[in-house]
Amino acid sequence: MANLQHLALLQIGALAWNEWRRKNPQIEPDLRDAELNGANLYTANLIKANLSAANFSVANLSAATLTQADLTHANLIGADLTEANLKGAFLCEANLIGTELKGANLRDADLGHAKLIRANLCFANLIAANLIAADLSKANLYEAEVIGAYLYKADLYKANLRQAHLSGAYLLRANLSEADLSKADLRWTNLQGANLAGANLRGAKLEGAKLRGANLSGVDFQDTIISE
Repeated sequence: MANLQHLALLQIGALAWNEWRRKNPQIEPDLRDAELNGANLYTANLIKANLSAANFSVANLSAATLTQADLTHANLIGADLTEANLKGAFLCEANLIGTELKGANLRDADLGHAKLIRANLCFANLIAANLIAADLSKANLYEAEVIGAYLYKADLYKANLRQAHLSGAYLLRANLSEADLSKADLRWTNLQGANLAGANLRGAKLEGAKLRGANLSGVDFQDTIISE
């Protein structure tokens, strides 16, 4: 259960909340299970806050700072996290269906088993993020930075990965069927056992990629760069 004092302060607004955080940097806010659906938390300082199982559906968290925050099992359906800083945040099993994450910083974040169906992650930073078994079906990752990310068994069915940077990513047994990977950088990625059936790989870079056991039926390889 959330600390009622912390919750009351946050509900006043981001300005008062940030001032309190500035004066009390040693306190790690406890907002577990908090009901904050629709709240306006634009630019809020939520560094290392405990937000596990909190309800942020349709909340405005754009430009908020959530570095190393605990958002496990949190409900962020339809929330606006545009350019939010979630570096090193814990989002495992969080519900991010339809969430706006354009330009968000999710570097080193834990998104294992998270639901990111139809989420907008274009231009997002997902470098070295844990996305094991995450559901990214129909998500928009246009020009996203996914270098070195862990996507083992992730579901990227019909995802938009056009011009995404995936070099060195771990995509073992991932589902990329009908995904748009045109002009994507897939150099040195591990795609062993991945399902790429019907994927668009036009102009993609695949030098050094591991493709053993991958399903490549119906893949569009036009202008794709593949090393011998």
